[in-house]
Amino acid sequence: MAGMTLVLPIDPEANRLLERSPLALLLGMTLDQQVPMEKAFSSPYVLTQRLGHDLDAAELAGYDPEALVALFAQPPALHRFPKAMAARVQEVCRVLVERYDGDAALLWADVADGPELLRRVAGLPGFGKQKAQIFVALLGKRFGVTPQDWRTAAGGYGDPGAHRSVADVTDVDSLRQVREYKQQMKAAAKAKTADG
Repeated sequence: MAGMTLVLPIDPEANRLLERSPLALLLGMTLDQQVPMEKAFSSPYVLTQRLGHDLDAAELAGYDPEALVALFAQPPALHRFPKAMAARVQEVCRVLVERYDGDAALLWADVADGPELLRRVAGLPGFGKQKAQIFVALLGKRFGVTPQDWRTAAGGYGDPGAHRSVADVTDVDSLRQVREYKQQMKAAAKAKTADG
């Protein structure tokens, strides 16, 4: 796994948690919407600090929903939409408990190929096709999860040398390139809407 890891400009402990905790990584991806990726991927670490121990899918799945919202909403809030995202995290953890024995790593541990991995990830609450493809690319590029045809399953996000998503962030410079790509995509989408 050396040299593959995700390095975001966040607390080094938060990066280390993403490396050693598949659940933290998955929840970072879950939270990665409408907030900067550094915020999304450092929030699992902040959550472990607030809980006082490592993340556990079974614990989060069964957590009192209002108490979980309170943990998310406590300043600094873990997300712009703490209530909605606490519920989403809980939904994801429930699926992990029901289908994968509460172990996020089992989501990708024994997949036959990329398309199956994509199907599994896309089966999680809140993971549309694009988000699922980004997570497949993230697993393949940074965490050595490379079942047959994973790049194809990840679509453009799987391209070697791409700077399209969190999967391509290894340092501050690559983060900047990903940001620029996302801004270009946003601008293109806006222009398209204006034309229509």
